Amino acid sequence: LFAGVCCCCAALRPRYKRLVDNIFPEDPKDGLVKADMEKLTFYAVSAPEKLDRIGAYLAERLSRDVVRHRYGYVLIAMEALDQLLMACHSQSIKPFVESFLHMVAKLLESGEPKLQVLGTNSFVKFANIEEDTPSYHRRYDFFVSRFSAMCHSCDHDPEIQTEIRIAGIRGIQGVVRKTVNDELRATIWEPQHMDKIVPSLLFNMQKIDDIDSRTGPPSSPTGGEKEENPALLAENCFRELLGRATYGNMNNAVRPVFAHLDHHKLWDPNEFAVSCFKIIMYSIQAQYSHHVIQEILGHLDVCKRDSPRVRAGIIQVLLEAVAIAAKGSIGPTVLEVFNTLLKHLRISVDFELGDRRSSAGSTTFSTTSKESDERIVQNAIIQTIGFFGSNLPDYQRSEIMMFIMGKVPVFGATSQSLDTSHLGDLGTRRIQIMLLRSLLMVTSGYKATTITNALPAPFLDPLLSPSLMEDSELRQLVLEILHNLIDRHDNRAKLRGIRIIPDVSDLKIKRDKISRQDVSFMKKHGQQLYRHIYLGCKEEDNVQKNFELLYTSLALTTIELANEEVVIDLIRLAVALQDIAIINEDNLPMFNRCGVMALVAAYLNFLSQMIAVPAFCQHVSKVIETRSLEASYFLPETIFKDKCNLPKSLEKHEKNLFFLTNKIAESLGGSGYSVERLSVPYVPQVTDEDRLSRRKSIVDTVSIQVDILPGNNTEDKIDNTEEITFEALKKAIDNNGLEEQEKEKRRLVIEKFQKAPFEEIAAQCETKANLLHDRLAQILELTIRPPPSPSGTMTITAGHAHYQSVPVYEMKFPDLCVY
Repeated sequence: LFAGVCCCCAALRPRYKRLVDNIFPEDPKDGLVKADMEKLTFYAVSAPEKLDRIGAYLAERLSRDVVRHRYGYVLIAMEALDQLLMACHSQSIKPFVESFLHMVAKLLESGEPKLQVLGTNSFVKFANIEEDTPSYHRRYDFFVSRFSAMCHSCDHDPEIQTEIRIAGIRGIQGVVRKTVNDELRATIWEPQHMDKIVPSLLFNMQKIDDIDSRTGPPSSPTGGEKEENPALLAENCFRELLGRATYGNMNNAVRPVFAHLDHHKLWDPNEFAVSCFKIIMYSIQAQYSHHVIQEILGHLDVCKRDSPRVRAGIIQVLLEAVAIAAKGSIGPTVLEVFNTLLKHLRISVDFELGDRRSSAGSTTFSTTSKESDERIVQNAIIQTIGFFGSNLPDYQRSEIMMFIMGKVPVFGATSQSLDTSHLGDLGTRRIQIMLLRSLLMVTSGYKATTITNALPAPFLDPLLSPSLMEDSELRQLVLEILHNLIDRHDNRAKLRGIRIIPDVSDLKIKRDKISRQDVSFMKKHGQQLYRHIYLGCKEEDNVQKNFELLYTSLALTTIELANEEVVIDLIRLAVALQDIAIINEDNLPMFNRCGVMALVAAYLNFLSQMIAVPAFCQHVSKVIETRSLEASYFLPETIFKDKCNLPKSLEKHEKNLFFLTNKIAESLGGSGYSVERLSVPYVPQVTDEDRLSRRKSIVDTVSIQVDILPGNNTEDKIDNTEEITFEALKKAIDNNGLEEQEKEKRRLVIEKFQKAPFEEIAAQCETKANLLHDRLAQILELTIRPPPSPSGTMTITAGHAHYQSVPVYEMKFPDLCVY
């Protein structure tokens, strides 16, 4: 009777329950009953409204079997669920999915590794199913948390630990795929989810043995490798996650990386940090690269008080990131990168000098080590600036050159430069050197079509200012930067080292015809370049490298910018440099005087062969040959040796050891050169740059000297006479000052004499020379008495003041030129 009642009750049960019960065999080892499973699947497809009840009943049975540890039936239930999911895609599947996810959650909560792996596998299958309609209420918060926890499994059995971690990574991958394909995919990018997912992946990526496998674009490991290696699987999941990131959620995916690296102290050493950001930069869409760079810069600001090695590690990461981003789109972050790096450069110098000041009088290992670490930070910043700048397009690189040059602090100048007032002279010098080193790297390989594009006036003026500073390293950096910008045909390597070149044609110099733009540039700025070379040769602290760079500057100017007019100017400059060594008004050491003589010899030898005038070449060769026999210390091969016997004086040397202006003019004149200007000695004009650069000798007036004596050369020197300056005349006549209008006129005249072509100045001086006598008497009420003898001098008296006779055209009256 009891058996009959049971059969009757079973027959009264709902059909879906009977179909579900039939798929479970008496012995779970027999597995799923396939024939009954086919009936259940057909029923579910035919009556989709019953899917939710089927799912609820399967979930009920599975929960009971899990509690009773009947794992065989659990496996059968999950297999049935998987098959039903794969077969049903109607809208009615939504309630069934909820039951399915509930069962997966039960498995993941169990402490049995096999059940956790089973639940994960089922979830991954579900994640690969494309549902017909999105779900607006389903959330995966639990699965994110649970899979992330599985990624950190620390089971005592290594095999089980690896198995669980792989399951966790695959689960995260499934969540990402499922949510990204959903219309509500933004939920997975919320910070609370990313803060769990990203660190879990990074934790497993740390275990990888081959770091190089992560430093490039996404690799393609085999399926077996991905399944067996948690690190490779985590890396591919991380790449997939970043590849799906969009504009609005990119930052949420990147910020947890910084938190992980900070927490695990992975900035020093930073190999893993570098590899992580290489993965990020190669995985994201190119147009989002600037987001990552901004985040790195922001983190660098946050860590500005951290140890130097940590900051250096972050900067190194930035270097690797911008190296990749520079090849694509970096958006508006270009100036932000440089501005932030320059700010941290100043901070690093401040830290270094602060530590040095605090430990004054006592040297300890820790202080020395910290200073060395700060140098590492500074070098990393310079390397990053240079590498980033050198990879930018030309139009952006030009802007960056201007930007960096504007940050170089100049003594006494008010500009947008870095604030170094609290660093003192030593700190300011360190900043100057490092910024110029950065600029040197940025200009490396820069090829402008015209020299005007490479050296615009707003860039040229501040660049040349440091070349007048009393620091040989600063002057060297400025010259090297000039070489990068002037050398458009890669000839600098062929000119390396100052020497007498027997045959310049062997160098195979590359050059083009001088363009009209380059000719215009030299007319406008040529005197400025000559002036800085001239003054650079007069510095007492010059070493061999300074002379080599000055020689290269002259040679490159000849190759890239020299027409016939510029050649004459360069010869005048070379003769003026020779006069520096001979006359020695600046009391230069003997090494410097001989070094200048060697520089002039090497350059005129190069120039004579470049313009190929036989008579000129013969004169230069004869002088060099005579020097090699009688005064080898006037040649670079001798003077720059470690042990060179220097002469005691140069006054007694014969004329045949010098390059003579009249001989040069005679040789060039026969070849069609206009040599009239060779009789006018080169005299540099003094500008405000001398004050800003803190030169030892500051002249307050502009000297305008026009020599009308023919044949003025090294053989025939005019005796030094007392010069009359405008300041002296003002004191003599007790002038109360000039009006603003007159001051403006003076400024315009001075500017004209600084920048106008020489021919124009000479012509004006010639026309006004005849009126100078009368104008001086009318305006300054001076009584001018003609000299007793036609010596070319005159005596000036003003009231009771009496001035010694001076050469007429050597007077310094910059303000009188107005008249």
